[in-house]
Amino acid sequence: MKFGAIDASGNRFLCGITTENGDTIDKAVFLTETPEKTIPKVIEYFKGKAISALGLGCFGPIDLNPNSKTYGYIKATPKKGWQNFDIVGSLKKALNIPIYFDSHTNLAALGETIWGAAKDSKNTIYLTIGNGIGGGAIVENKLVHGMMHPEMGHMFINRHPRDKFIGTCHFHGGNCLEGMASIPAIERRWHKSLSSLEEDHLAWDLQSYYIGHAIVNYILVLAPEKIILGGLVMKYGNLFPKIRKEVQKLLNGYIKTEQIKNIDTYIVPPDLGEQSGFFGAVALCLSLIHISEPTRP
Repeated sequence: MKFGAIDASGNRFLCGITTENGDTIDKAVFLTETPEKTIPKVIEYFKGKAISALGLGCFGPIDLNPNSKTYGYIKATPKKGWQNFDIVGSLKKALNIPIYFDSHTNLAALGETIWGAAKDSKNTIYLTIGNGIGGGAIVENKLVHGMMHPEMGHMFINRHPRDKFIGTCHFHGGNCLEGMASIPAIERRWHKSLSSLEEDHLAWDLQSYYIGHAIVNYILVLAPEKIILGGLVMKYGNLFPKIRKEVQKLLNGYIKTEQIKNIDTYIVPPDLGEQSGFFGAVALCLSLIHISEPTRP
């Protein structure tokens, strides 16, 4: 048997075919343009490959309620052209196979829990910081769902006292993490591209401040055993030590655990690189068709 997996982010659709053991047979990447341009390419890729089911991790917000009339839809996303798009329905109609669906950051957390940096943890947070900011959570080895999936990128945060930037979030302006710490926010604030900012630029102090504040809130609410930070922004500005220092400063000795004491191994990059969400889509698909303990793709 063969299975499909998709990690659909705001930038690209990473698609692939795996065996029932989780071994990857093939992969392809398509830019996230409009649904009219991207979805036919994705469908064409999977057609004729005799896959039995498909795991799909998607940027959001998305509707995960199977009893909802808009189950499988991408909802109020800032990604132009994708608002209220029925992504699950479009793929299911074309491929006529079961589709297992979750947010791509939830599935990134799942991928890292099974095969990556959090494989020894039952409680994990994965945060991606790029053109948007999103987060996924696993609590007691279960993906977090309620009325929807987590939307950690829109955590409200305190403004840095030196920062007068108005923010970029279409919904919250400069009040939320995405509005103040995503790539568009960084580049508009400083009128420079991400890659042209020097390592000692004030931008990185602001980034560590905002990300650190958000992480402290996640720690206090969900008590994760591992926090994984991915996305393009984390490749610049030597951010990891700055963020770890900010978190310890903000906690101010209130939380005394081995994780906080050994914070260098607590707040870490993903082991699976940019493919955490893809691996998570594979894991979701295989677990829901009752294939246990897949090997790493």
